[in-house]
Amino acid sequence: MTTIDGVEVRDVLKMERIGAHSHIRGLGLDEHLHAARIAEGMVGQMEARRAAGLIVKMIKDGKIAGRAVVFAGEPGTGKTAIAMGMAKTLGDDAPFVSMSASEIFSVDMSKTEALMQAIRKAIGVRIKEENEVLEGEVVTVEIDRPAAGGGAKVGRLTMKTTDMETVYDLGTKMIETCIKQKIAAGDVVQIDKASGW
Repeated sequence: MTTIDGVEVRDVLKMERIGAHSHIRGLGLDEHLHAARIAEGMVGQMEARRAAGLIVKMIKDGKIAGRAVVFAGEPGTGKTAIAMGMAKTLGDDAPFVSMSASEIFSVDMSKTEALMQAIRKAIGVRIKEENEVLEGEVVTVEIDRPAAGGGAKVGRLTMKTTDMETVYDLGTKMIETCIKQKIAAGDVVQIDKASGW
């Protein structure tokens, strides 16, 4: 602390805020779902926070998983803050989309389309893909360029794996990749069977 003209002046910590609710870290509840007056960025709304905590507990127990929670009420009553606290309490994987009424009642799109976009955003689909990859040693690479220069390049690649030795006809993109990567006999390459790369 510093004193200026007999008045104590404290340093104010600078706090960066990204949004109106960026300070919220949870619902501010103990293990018995009792809300502290001020905790984890939440102030007041004790009964609403306890109710939200009960919903979070039911979600964690798997009793109401896969359902949406909609908050309705007057502006400025803390609906978004409580929803953000619920999402933070559930963890980073919890789908959370905040919408205001003006987004739903917009003249740009229908109410149904606005809600569908929000639901799509909240779903958070994870796609798992398996690819079959061939790995082997290049035996020969033959790329024929037409003498006239007008036709397409034609190429063949002979690859030896532990099981077999196979000759592949190369398409235009694969020929360009072989030239760009300077693939020659003796190189070990990997080719995705589905895409051919």
